[in-house]
Amino acid sequence: MESVNIIVGSQMGSAEYVAEQLNDKLNDQGVVSILHDQPVFSEINHTDTTWLVCTSTYGAGDYPENLIRFIDELSQCNNLPSLKYTVIGLGDTSYDTYNLAGRKVDDLLASKGATRIDERLELNILDEALPEDTALVWLDSWIEKSGLLG
Repeated sequence: MESVNIIVGSQMGSAEYVAEQLNDKLNDQGVVSILHDQPVFSEINHTDTTWLVCTSTYGAGDYPENLIRFIDELSQCNNLPSLKYTVIGLGDTSYDTYNLAGRKVDDLLASKGATRIDERLELNILDEALPEDTALVWLDSWIEKSGLLG
C-alpha cells in the first residue's frame, strides 16, 4: 500500500494541529502516513507516493519558517512526475494574502509535473467550525479520490 507523507508548514501551530489530526485519522483507517513537521525535501520520498501539504500563511503571504528550506529545495528539483499531492491551506480571510502560501506551493508542485489528487482545501480560521473538524470531514472524500484504500 502506498503511504502518505504529510508535510507541515506551521508558524503558530494551527496547521500542525490539523496535520496531526489528519495523520491520526489516516492511521486509524489503515493508511500508512508519516508526519513531517520539520520537512526536509531530500529526506521525504517523492517517487510513487502521495503528499498532503498542510500549511498556514505567515506575514505578508509568506511560508512559515519551518517550510522555507523545504520550499527552496523543492524549487530546485527538476520534476516530480510520479508524485501525487493535495494542499490544505489555513488562513484568515481578513487578510488580502489569504492562503497565499498554500496557493504558491500548489502552483509550485503543479509546475514540477506532480499530479493534483483534489482541489486545494482552504480553511478560514474565522469560520465557526474548527479547521481540524472541517479537514477531518473532507478527508474521507480525499481518501476515496486518492485510491489509497483500494
